[in-house]
Amino acid sequence: MTRNATRILIAPDKFKGSLSAREIAENIAAGLREILPNAKIDIVPMADGGEGTADVICDALEGSWVTCKAHDPLGREIDGRYAYIENKKLAIMEMSEAAGMRRVQPDERNVDLASTFGVGEMLLEAVGHGAHEIIIGLGGSATNDGGFGVGRALGFRFLEGDEELAGAVAELERLTRIELPGDVEALATASAYSKDRRLTQPPLQLDLPRIIAAADVRNPLLGQNGATRVFGPQKGATKDKIDLLERALTKLADVVSKDLGVDYRDEPGAGAAGGLGFGLMSFCGAEIRSGFDVVIEAVDLISKMKDVDFVITGEGSLDRQTLEGKTPAGVARLAHQLGKRVFAVVGRASKDRQVREIFDEVYVTTRLGMSEKESTVRVAELLRERARELAQSL
Repeated sequence: MTRNATRILIAPDKFKGSLSAREIAENIAAGLREILPNAKIDIVPMADGGEGTADVICDALEGSWVTCKAHDPLGREIDGRYAYIENKKLAIMEMSEAAGMRRVQPDERNVDLASTFGVGEMLLEAVGHGAHEIIIGLGGSATNDGGFGVGRALGFRFLEGDEELAGAVAELERLTRIELPGDVEALATASAYSKDRRLTQPPLQLDLPRIIAAADVRNPLLGQNGATRVFGPQKGATKDKIDLLERALTKLADVVSKDLGVDYRDEPGAGAAGGLGFGLMSFCGAEIRSGFDVVIEAVDLISKMKDVDFVITGEGSLDRQTLEGKTPAGVARLAHQLGKRVFAVVGRASKDRQVREIFDEVYVTTRLGMSEKESTVRVAELLRERARELAQSL
């Protein structure tokens, strides 16, 4: 194989807060071409269920964007959007569009008040638009409500006696029963649940299509590795608030088990997006899947990787979390299965040997002594520079 015939696949995730996955790939490609002008380069922007998932799939499947009204985590009306693939009747949305951290200012963060209600509104809008299948990415949440808000948007009633709970997540500590949407007695006699305690179809009057929740983490709902204790502090939750929310979500899981006959609290991914994974499984009959696996199917990554000489991937930060279903680890796993060399171009990287050894080489854009602000401003230039270094090493 001569240098002129080199075939390269570039499949990175975004650099969060900086460039999109496509912009990352295009800058890497530009740097490579300076050294390998005749190389055949294929760009496949990637995601793993986090922010950018809808963009990546919409781009790959040549979809369009649908705008809809919804409410943000604090109940303010917003214009949300989701991708729609007409010939597949497929909607692709991100929970962060309605309930993400980007919707609240740092001084507004309050995981007790933040709700996923707007996510439920978007789901219903997609159903009304004609979707036969909905993919929803679970990354970037500002919420920790276990899908309480989604359930309310879909018509479930959360009650303490005859009092409906519709406010703070902490109220769920008083929850005693959940009523299904519509005629409760009729729904109770039309069991939608199979022997393995998974929904075979959503509750009768919801008439929901297949919903796939794409997650980039495998945390359960509760416990030391659960939604509240792992991700709550990132959303501004203090220790006292964490303990309160943990009790509230425990009660939610207990009452869901009692009244809906399903118990997903320990399912991998139940804790994704502040427990929205749990809520989508419980209230919508959703299937939780690895976000990376969902994306590689949509963009047909495996077939595009088969005939290349080597693969380049990347993300903003390479660390232990990378191994938990993030794009670079997934791309590296596929590359190894197909016998391809794989390189990572990243914003920053830990020195963790287990993380680094899954790549043939790791190229870091941030230079020693460079501030985070400077590296962000110069990221496009630095990507091209590292890509030139990579090409020269070959």
